[in-house]
Amino acid sequence: MNKIVFVEDDPEVGALIAAWLGKHDFEVIIETRGDRAEEIILREAPDLVLLDIMLPGKDGMTICRDLRSQWQGPIVLLTSLDSDMNHILSLELGANDYILKTTPPAVLLARLRLHLRQHITTSSKPVTTALTPHKTMRFGTLTIDPINRQILLGSDNIVLSTADFDLLWELATHAGQIMDRDALLKNLRGVSYDGMDRSVDVAISRLRKKLQDSATEPYRIKTVRNKGYLFAPHAWDN
Repeated sequence: MNKIVFVEDDPEVGALIAAWLGKHDFEVIIETRGDRAEEIILREAPDLVLLDIMLPGKDGMTICRDLRSQWQGPIVLLTSLDSDMNHILSLELGANDYILKTTPPAVLLARLRLHLRQHITTSSKPVTTALTPHKTMRFGTLTIDPINRQILLGSDNIVLSTADFDLLWELATHAGQIMDRDALLKNLRGVSYDGMDRSVDVAISRLRKKLQDSATEPYRIKTVRNKGYLFAPHAWDN
């Protein structure tokens, strides 16, 4: 049985979704206040977190951002706000998905199960051979230490999630080579690119922002149109 913490302030919505998921082998813990959510999540250690956006005390976007540095499980926003900007922002903040409350229950269930399967695959996957022999890599001012999982850019310590560190390492160990989405997803998650999964694109965007790359004309982690991404080994000198 999978455990979910569902942060939802509408009792009727919370009860309906919890009852539906409960019929499909999910244990659902409902929290109605955003300012209590992180404490509940860290204490309960669920398999997945389901977040509304509009919450009393603390909104779902802020919870997602603050939680991501402490907890690596799937985070899914479930909301009535049909907004492209909110969708993009939630993914940038570390959410795995953004689902509307009007989504049919069976589709919601399928997407939650997908995220759980992907998380299990990622968590159980053995350390790749790319991480051996655990040598620190340096590209100009960028230092990547796989043993301590530490990133330095000049004198700045760059904090990355586990998934984002693994993505950066995968790109850096193939510096100067174009890596397509399918290769990245297979190497990192063990799944094939289905033509719709944008998680790699979102993670690349996060990496660029944290590594001080240009969002409009990236030169450190380049986009190669219709092919993939390229880590530029000589773009870190200043």
